[in-house]
Amino acid sequence: MTQDELKQAVARAAIDYVVDGTIIGVGTGSTANFFIDELGKIKQRIKGAVASSEATAARLKSHGIAVFDLNDVDSMPVYIDGADEITAQGAMIKGGGAALTREKIVASVAERFVCIADGSKLVNMLGKFPLPVEVIPMAHAAVARQLSALGGEARLRMKDGKPLMTDNGCVIIDVSGLQIADPGAMEARINNIVGVVTVGLFALRGADVALLGTAEGVKRMAFA
Repeated sequence: MTQDELKQAVARAAIDYVVDGTIIGVGTGSTANFFIDELGKIKQRIKGAVASSEATAARLKSHGIAVFDLNDVDSMPVYIDGADEITAQGAMIKGGGAALTREKIVASVAERFVCIADGSKLVNMLGKFPLPVEVIPMAHAAVARQLSALGGEARLRMKDGKPLMTDNGCVIIDVSGLQIADPGAMEARINNIVGVVTVGLFALRGADVALLGTAEGVKRMAFA
C-alpha cells in the first residue's frame, strides 16, 4: 500500500469516533485532509466542526460542513488530527504544517484526541523529525539561541525565500538533532522560553487513541 492509501485507511477508520449531532475538532495536514474528505460523506450526521487552520476551514467549507469559531463552542467530544511522530505512550511531535498552536488549542477543548497516521510515524523516541516551535517574530533570533543550547540545531522555517508566516502572524523555528527522552519536561521547558508561542510537543496533553495505517490494516492503540 502507498502512504496515501494508508492515510486514507486511517481516515476512514476515524469516522467511527465521530459523535453524531455534535461539533468535532479537525486538524491540519495531508492525513487530516483525507479525514475531511471522509467527513464530507457523512456531514449530515454532525452539527459542524472547529478548524485548526485557515486551510482546514476552507476544505471543510468546500464539503459543505459548517465551521464554528472555537469561542462559540463549550465542548467537543473529539479532536481528530495527524502527527509527524508519535510514541507508544501517545506523545507526539506536530507542526509540520505550521498549525501547531491552533491544533493544541482545539485539542485542549476536546474530550478525546484521536491521532491518525501511517505506521511509519510510530517511533521509540521523539526527535528525528525536526521539532517545530512557533515564535513571536521579533524574538526568533533570541529564541533560536536558547533552543540550540538544548542540543539541537535551530533554523527559521523559510518559504519562497522569506520566513514562513503562520495563521497567527508568527514564525516557525525547526529544531533538528534532538533526542527527546522526556517529552513532557521538554514541552514545559520550551514553552517557558520568552517569545515562544507554542512548541510542537503534544505530551502534557497527548493522544488518547492512535489509528496507525499498516500493510496489515489499521492498528489501534489506546493510551491511559
